[in-house]
Amino acid sequence: MSQALVLITFLSVTAVLAVLAKRLRIPYPIAFVIGGILLSFTRNIPHPNPDPELIILLVVPPLLFGTAWSTDWFDLKRNARPITLYAIGLVLVTMAAVGVVAHFTLPEFTWPLAFTLGAIVSPPDAVAAEAIFERLAIPHRIVAIITGECLVNDATALVLYRFALLAAITGSFSLARASVAFVIVAAGGTLIGVLIAFLLEGVLRYIMRVGFGDPLIVSVVLLLAPFTAYLAGEELHVSGVLAAVSSGILLSRRSSSFMDSESRVLATSVWRLLIFVLNAFAFLLIGLELPVILLALVPHVRDYVLYGLLLSVTVIVVRLFWVFPAAYIPRMLSRRLRERDPVASWQQLVVLGWSGMRGIISLAIALALPYTLGDAAFPQRSVLIFLTFCVVFVTLVFQGLTLGPLIERLGVTETSRSSRREANLRIRALEAGVAKLRAEETRRATPLDREVIDHILEEYTQRINLLHGREVDPDAAEAKEIRLDRSMQREALAAERQAIAEMRRAGEIPDEIYRSIEYDLDLATLRLS
Repeated sequence: MSQALVLITFLSVTAVLAVLAKRLRIPYPIAFVIGGILLSFTRNIPHPNPDPELIILLVVPPLLFGTAWSTDWFDLKRNARPITLYAIGLVLVTMAAVGVVAHFTLPEFTWPLAFTLGAIVSPPDAVAAEAIFERLAIPHRIVAIITGECLVNDATALVLYRFALLAAITGSFSLARASVAFVIVAAGGTLIGVLIAFLLEGVLRYIMRVGFGDPLIVSVVLLLAPFTAYLAGEELHVSGVLAAVSSGILLSRRSSSFMDSESRVLATSVWRLLIFVLNAFAFLLIGLELPVILLALVPHVRDYVLYGLLLSVTVIVVRLFWVFPAAYIPRMLSRRLRERDPVASWQQLVVLGWSGMRGIISLAIALALPYTLGDAAFPQRSVLIFLTFCVVFVTLVFQGLTLGPLIERLGVTETSRSSRREANLRIRALEAGVAKLRAEETRRATPLDREVIDHILEEYTQRINLLHGREVDPDAAEAKEIRLDRSMQREALAAERQAIAEMRRAGEIPDEIYRSIEYDLDLATLRLS
């Protein structure tokens, strides 16, 4: 009965907090983390005792796969240098800084424990930042860097976490051996992810070919992808996280060639819901465990709160001090880089530095700390989880609530420019559909066929005029009572798909806009079914 109560409470609280987040216009992770704290002080709520490895398996692979699915491959390549500096360089520096602060301020923290904490809190989470960016439409490159950074830095942090945990267990650590192992683990994980992606693509193509390509079946196969890639990587002792990431990027990139419209629409909805629920799960779970953690810290709770604030300031300051050298030093060393890629404005760099909110990955890793170390209890487990929660809370709430006003204050927005770019790309897709209809018009001889084509062309013209900002004749926009030839409409939509696919292959259209247009085309295709 207690498990049923936990489930009902979880779903109810998730719905209430989601409504409040919408009402208050704040990113839902902020609502979840505050709700988790309030929930922790509620009486008669059962406190689960989940298996640490199960938490990692249930939360990390699908979240990273979902992020990878929506990641633009061309953006990753274009911004490989800054993403690498943040996702690897900054994670290492942050882990080292937090480790030093933790070791010298908390005497009971050995170096391995201190660096374990550093690895846990080192990776920022892009969920809250992206929710704010969608509302304010800041320059696309900032979004691309932060998204790419948060995709790769989770893998970096998890690999470092494994090494730090191993050092805590064995009591020894070799930097040279760890560096070589890091490269092998990263490369091996990426390769496994690519192989799993091709394997699952083959399965999906076979299902489609034999006539069993039901959208529900396709969605189930895609749900298996992150877990299959992650478990395969872990079983082969390489990075399961990078396996999930690389499989997500590759399957996403190739999905248009083996998934139909209905499967894509359903899969998009499934993944949005799954990621939403997993975020709620992690934040509320930490809330349910918080009373037990606080009880273990008595009578030093106040001291640990201060330590948590100190570590929060550390991760914020380290990132702010990193962004400017990371932007200027590479250009000082390379004139070609200066000419090809001028440095961003200081306002954009400040926004980049202030977007380092910690989130669900740090919480999941902290919750996944083992309960025992050998025959003894894991040292300072409650302290590690509590300090992680402090860092997540301070960065997520403080930086998350101030990021929007900071962006507006600094004027780092380009709403009209980004909207105009998407409109132009949509116009190019529509013009491809118009060209296909014009070609069909020359082949169709009957008056009814020509009337049908004229009607569809009229609809396309109205949509293009709207995107150009021109006035639309309301009488011309009204639907005519004629029987439309759906095959012509499908051919026009296919021409639009081909146009955006060619723009994508050429790197002319960001994946965010590509998927938005593809989603609209999928809905239009389903309306013709």
